Formats: sequence, structure tokens, C-alpha cells
Amino acid sequence: MDLSAVEKEILEADLSTEEGRAAFQRRFLQKGGVLDSFFSALRSLPPEERKARGQTLNALREQARQRWEAAKKAHLPTPSTPHKPQDPTFPALRIVVGGRHPLSLIEGRIIRFFQRLGYRLASGPEIEDDWHNFSALNFEPDHPARDMQDTFFLDLAAGLLLRTHTSTVQVRVMERQKPPIRILAPGRVYRNETVSARAHVYFHQIEGLCVEENLQASDLKATLTCFVENFFGPGTPMRWRASYFPFTEMSAEVDIACLICQGAGCAVCKHTGWVEVLGCGMVDPAVFEACGLDPHRYTGFAFGLGVERLAQLLYGIPDLRLFGQNDLRFLQSFQGYGYAL
Repeated sequence: MDLSAVEKEILEADLSTEEGRAAFQRRFLQKGGVLDSFFSALRSLPPEERKARGQTLNALREQARQRWEAAKKAHLPTPSTPHKPQDPTFPALRIVVGGRHPLSLIEGRIIRFFQRLGYRLASGPEIEDDWHNFSALNFEPDHPARDMQDTFFLDLAAGLLLRTHTSTVQVRVMERQKPPIRILAPGRVYRNETVSARAHVYFHQIEGLCVEENLQASDLKATLTCFVENFFGPGTPMRWRASYFPFTEMSAEVDIACLICQGAGCAVCKHTGWVEVLGCGMVDPAVFEACGLDPHRYTGFAFGLGVERLAQLLYGIPDLRLFGQNDLRFLQSFQGYGYAL
């Protein structure tokens, strides 16, 4: 038998039955078979013919092996699944539509607004040092915020603490980046406060910073007025109050009429009818100097938004503590809320 006849037999052999596959394996893949006898005969060939014939035999054996393995795999027994009778009257599975956490909804909405104005996201560590949390932001050494009553210190000697505001991010950005700067820094902050309907030991804040040449307070007011009207709706009653922050000069706070009690007075607005929604101001020149920027060339404004406070007002939530209790009844009330809010 010549090799062409062997190749034809390999290609045309019937492997549809277990007996056929076993016979094929004995004839072409095991010792004593047809191909094995051809390999044994190689020793009697001249050296110049032995190499070419050996390569042909190797190719035939590989062809036979692949065909046998494919046939074996194709005829593997399939496990039988026991039939389970179906009751067409049985109630269908109830698919529950999930929802995002209200703080996530509010944070996403704020970020999307300022991104449309050209702000980019920035972040920083929650465990901070005294320089970035206080000194670079123009806090005096005896400022009350440094006291243990307000700040969670992790290592008092080393000055390590849990950040009390996301303003720390603006320092880190200005230290490594030259203006123009437009950033938004969302994150969790910590303060040693009494937990109540309007305060907690941790909450979420979004810091905004814009630094360019010739920025004025009118740019700050226009930006934040536009945000408040976009977030709460046109015509929302709002007022600006002079305030004080060590890292801004001038400084201001923005209030809106309480949406919980419609201005009548409640625990959220401390019975005044007004609720603070953000603090802001023009960046103090001392902060620019601490970060290595020229205060005679650049001006800027910064603002801070409390995510919990905005969520309270927008959704009519009377108690800030609900955000962190993971109460399923509370979270289920936001099922179906999406990114478009």
C-alpha cells in the first residue's frame, strides 16, 4: 500500500460509530498499525529519501490524530436533564427595578452641570496633613477648627488628620498646575460634630475652584446663581450673606428658601425659613502665595457644596441621618431614579 492510498483511507474512514473509531485508532495511531509499519521501514531507505518520507508520515499521523479526536469529541454523550413539569398558572418572578443612592444622584447632577462649564474632576486623600488642610489655606495656628472638638486627629504630633473639607484638593492642584484652573473635587469629609437632623460626623462635599487672570466677584456670583436656578428651578428665592472663611476674601454664603417647610420654619432650617446651600468667595492672595502662584497676576474663586444638604432640599428629606442608615424602606423610595435627574 502506498502513502496516497493510506491518506485516502484516513480521510474516508467511517467514524460515526464507536466500533469504527476504535478500529481507526488501532490501524493508524497505535503500535503495529499501518503507519507504524511505514515508520519501521524508514531505516531501510537511503538517507536522502528518509527525511522527506518521514515528514510525510508525520503529517499523515497528525491528520489521523486530529480526525479521530474531532470524531470522539463530536460523539461525546450529552448529560440528560430530568424533565420538570411547569405550572403555567404559577406566578412569574417579580423583577425589582433598582435605584441609585440619592447622594450618588445629586453628586452626579452637580458634576454634570459644572463639566458643561469646563470644570474637570480632581481628587485627593481623605487622610491629610496639617499643611494641606489648614496652613496652606490660611488658617491661623490658634484657629478653632484645629481644636480636637472639630477635627479628628489621627496623629497629633505628625499632624495627620481626617480632612475637614475638600478644599485640600485645591491646594494640591495649585501646587502642581499653573492657571488657568477649573476643577471640581467631590469627596467625603469628617468633622467632630453632634449628629442631628442637619449635621453628621461625616458628609459629602464638592469643592469648586476657578483660577485665571482678571476673574472678579461678578464671575463667581453669575456662576453660582446659574447653578442654583438650574438645580432648584428658575425663580428659586435665594439670598447672599457676607461670611468668613480663612481661605477666601471676600467670603459669602448662599441661602435658599427652605423647600421642606416652604419657608414656614422647621428643624432643617432652624425655624428661619432659609437654608444655606453653599459657601464661596474669592481666593485669598495668601493661599496663592502658599501654593507658589503669583497673587498679583492671578485671581480666582472657590465654592463648596454639601451634597447631603442639597439632597435634603430637593427630595424633601427631613433628617440627614437617613442617608447613612442603609434603611431599605428609605432606599426603595428611589427605585427607578436615573442619570437624567
